[in-house]
Amino acid sequence: MSVSLPDPGRMEGRTVVVTGGSSGIGRAAAVELAALGATVAVVGRSEQRTREVAEQIGGRAYLADFSRLADVRALAGRLLADLPEIHVLANNAGGIGPRAETVDGFDETFQRNHLAGFLLTHLLLPRLTETAASAPPMSVRVVQTSSAANIGARIRMDDLDTRRGPWMQGFRAYGRSKLANILFTRGLARRLSGTAVSTYAFHPGVVATRFGGFAPWTMLVKAVALSPEQGAAPLVRLASAPEVPAPSGNYFSRLTAPGPTSPQAGDAGLERALWSASEVRAGLR
Repeated sequence: MSVSLPDPGRMEGRTVVVTGGSSGIGRAAAVELAALGATVAVVGRSEQRTREVAEQIGGRAYLADFSRLADVRALAGRLLADLPEIHVLANNAGGIGPRAETVDGFDETFQRNHLAGFLLTHLLLPRLTETAASAPPMSVRVVQTSSAANIGARIRMDDLDTRRGPWMQGFRAYGRSKLANILFTRGLARRLSGTAVSTYAFHPGVVATRFGGFAPWTMLVKAVALSPEQGAAPLVRLASAPEVPAPSGNYFSRLTAPGPTSPQAGDAGLERALWSASEVRAGLR
């Protein structure tokens, strides 16, 4: 049985961290969440755009390049120093780009879309659980921006960096990273069972943003795409709704769950293997 997300709720007294908040869906979500009363920490790569958004909404700007895991660790340190409570972590940063390797030695698309958010979540999780102790039940959440591109993806544990096979303008690596977002969400929900922190992933729809600007095919897609404000609607509702009418770990396609996923999204063995490999890559063990 499918369920739909309720309308947004008021967010006075709540703090939200939005990565990828300097443009596109992240920017639209940051503006809307601030309008609902939230205190928003805007995380972005561009100093000018990130500060502009933060100034517009009365939030605080945080600069980090997710293609550098050292930046993610430094970001977590600043957030923990500045924010005594974190009610929602929106792992929204990411995109698709040409084949490239990060300074950490990993595929840039996979690192920016999955590994950086995986690391940031682990580093902020103690603060999230502390916040949940005095917040309404299940109102503290980790929200992950995924994509319908997960449906045709297949993760190979021996090729997480997509070094083998055709590059397909980055779409294979992108689809794998979006499937990894769902597996991470489900693994996190399992590990958070019995706590007051919940987690969800969502597909925003096909949205007209700066995403994938290097690839010619994106120009055709953007001609019929949703606005950033429409694409941000699932994120805003998952962050602000007093209750989410689906168990933790669910994946929403726009406003409805369960959304369609790759057959691998239900593979518990793959989820555990990816979790372990991500811990090693992120330097968590």
